[in-house]
Amino acid sequence: QVQLVESGGGLVQAGGSLRLSCAASGNIFSINTMGWYRQAPGKQRDLVATVTTGGRTNYADSVKGRFTISRDNAKIAVNLQMSSLKPEDTAVYYCYADRGLVGYWGQGTQVTVSS
Repeated sequence: QVQLVESGGGLVQAGGSLRLSCAASGNIFSINTMGWYRQAPGKQRDLVATVTTGGRTNYADSVKGRFTISRDNAKIAVNLQMSSLKPEDTAVYYCYADRGLVGYWGQGTQVTVSS
């Protein structure tokens, strides 16, 4: 099993910035992709950004140029720097990691952007 613990969510005004962090523990051997997804009320959970062990990144079009994902392979941690936040970025943000064909999720952290 892999445990993922997120931190850094909160309330921010539009145009502001927040940084999310996620640390993995447990059976972390061979974790490959780590990243972030988000789910707004009444909507499905969507990709925000991911990064592989090798550093390859993937971003949702809606966050390109505003969000930056980074990874610490030594600590098995992933961060999401969010800038120029918009009210539509309001959601619960979930950390994600996979080992082979098995995916793991954090408990989620709320991000609220006020207009």
